[in-house]
Amino acid sequence: QVQLVGSGGGLVQAGGSLRLSCAASGNFFSMNYMAWYRQAPGEQRELVAGMRSDGTTSYADSVKGRFAISRDNAKNTVYLQMNNLRAEDTAVYYCYCYRNGIGSWGQGTQVTVSS
Repeated sequence: QVQLVGSGGGLVQAGGSLRLSCAASGNFFSMNYMAWYRQAPGEQRELVAGMRSDGTTSYADSVKGRFAISRDNAKNTVYLQMNNLRAEDTAVYYCYCYRNGIGSWGQGTQVTVSS
């Protein structure tokens, strides 16, 4: 099973930026799909950004133009660059990967945006 370790969360003022990282064990090149989800208190977990193995990306409407997902194959790491952060972006962010029919989750990293 793939092990995912997320990092990079923290406290930032509205309008600021953060970059989340997710380091994956195993064969990075065989990942069919990688994504970032988030879950705010009392809310359901929602998809923020995803990247297919061919590099195709998708974003939630609420983050389009502000967030960007990318990957570094040499480091087996997926990133989420978050710019122009808003208070409503406050949540625990989870990385996710899907490989060979199995999905795996990272442990979550807290992002808090103060207004």
